[in-house]
Amino acid sequence: MNPNVGAHVSIAGGVDNAIDNQLEVGGTCGQIFTHSPQVWQDPNIGTEEAELFRTGTADRLDGPWVIHTSYLVNLCTPKADLREKSRESMQRELEAAAALDIPFVNVHLGAHTGAGVEAGLENAASLLDELDVPDGVQILIESDAGSGTKLGGQFEHLATVLESADQPLDVCLDTAHTFAAGYDLSTAAAVDETIAEFDDVVGLDHLRCIHLNDSKHDHGTNKDEHAHIGEGYIGEAGMKRIVTHPDLRDLPFVLETPTEDGRSYAWNIDRVREFRRE
Repeated sequence: MNPNVGAHVSIAGGVDNAIDNQLEVGGTCGQIFTHSPQVWQDPNIGTEEAELFRTGTADRLDGPWVIHTSYLVNLCTPKADLREKSRESMQRELEAAAALDIPFVNVHLGAHTGAGVEAGLENAASLLDELDVPDGVQILIESDAGSGTKLGGQFEHLATVLESADQPLDVCLDTAHTFAAGYDLSTAAAVDETIAEFDDVVGLDHLRCIHLNDSKHDHGTNKDEHAHIGEGYIGEAGMKRIVTHPDLRDLPFVLETPTEDGRSYAWNIDRVREFRRE
């Protein structure tokens, strides 16, 4: 079976343009920002373009789509004003997902900025419980590279939030982040061991999406810099096992690989399909 693989694509000119952008690189699923991730801004999606997006996706792609929240969102913050901005931003993204028939909204836990790990995770769980999640939409907590006071690098962080929140939550595992956080993925055996640990700590039933990225830095460095598939420190052996692992192979793979060296998403998507054929 061919992998369900796609990329994070632009919605410039209208969210419905994401469909053509995805097809252009050969993707069958994908991810979008509803606005610039560097600013506080509500999604501005018109009724007509939302309808074009919904019908175009149903007719032309396998799906699913994922909305990635703003980089400014910080669920773990102890600061009341940032917490409220993060909550409001998350709520608007959830409403946009419902309007677009997008099943997943992906978010990083953020940083505790000195409050401590336990307090930061408690802040995240309680904020998520304040959200009104529309029917048909699921929040995904993304694994993190774990630099500084950022949380989500350890599987235990993800498990704690999922267990503490009353809100049903699932996980998006980013391969580059997981590797940078210290979980080896560079060999078939290492992938098997890491996925077994994830299952033991978090549970594979909570894993709904993979951000498939190689890493420009070795595991345990906490450096978040993505590389082309099979061209980084995870390498070919690790990437082949990830996309063929029996517990992962049927999940949607969403690429956030770089555009450099004359290669972009299309090259990386072809590489994933090549690894599945071998």
